[in-house]
Amino acid sequence: MLSLQKASNILGAFSAEQPEWGVRALAAHLGVPRATAHAYLAGLTEAGFLRRTPHGKYRLSWHIAEMGAQLTSALPWFQDARALLTRLALDVQAVAFLCILEGEDVVAAIRERHPDADIDLPLDVYLPATATASGKLLYVYAGMTPREFAHCTQSSITTADEWKTEVARVRRLGYAYSIEEWIPGQCTLAVPYHHGGSVVASIGVQMSAGRYLREERQIRSRVMDLVREAEELG
Repeated sequence: MLSLQKASNILGAFSAEQPEWGVRALAAHLGVPRATAHAYLAGLTEAGFLRRTPHGKYRLSWHIAEMGAQLTSALPWFQDARALLTRLALDVQAVAFLCILEGEDVVAAIRERHPDADIDLPLDVYLPATATASGKLLYVYAGMTPREFAHCTQSSITTADEWKTEVARVRRLGYAYSIEEWIPGQCTLAVPYHHGGSVVASIGVQMSAGRYLREERQIRSRVMDLVREAEELG
């Protein structure tokens, strides 16, 4: 899983604003040794996920686009959810995210960041289930019990009793939040996204703890309203 996470971090660094990376610049961006960055870039190129430019830098390959098209065509709700995510990032002026479950793994499938968001765009693709709002929400709605607890910060849930209390809270409220439980100084809020009568994903926002705690009620109300409106239109 560590190798997959590193590969995911590298792929996540490519964006419309930064479509091309050299080994040295990417290593500095990710805070990893140049040899590590080069090894993963070479591996991802060999696997067909990246291509090397004539100038010796790297770009995403069209294989990524093909895979994305196959994924979205298999998920009839995905395009509507993606449009909702864009609206959420713009409206709340934060990092907006959509997460899904792959077995027991919580996967950040899409993220979008408003230019005025007060945190950088996170790169992690696989998220700790017990320390993130999406993880809590998706596990609760799927009726799943975590095998272990991720001790990310001093605020993380680390015992079965704490988890049981959190499950009851999520069921009662209908949403989940994480206050500095995953990343110090940051908070996340997640609400369920329904399709066909089932919860298919979690959608929410991530921002600094200071802003979230100041504006919690307004942020929560706006996020839930936007998701509800999108579900009714869908």
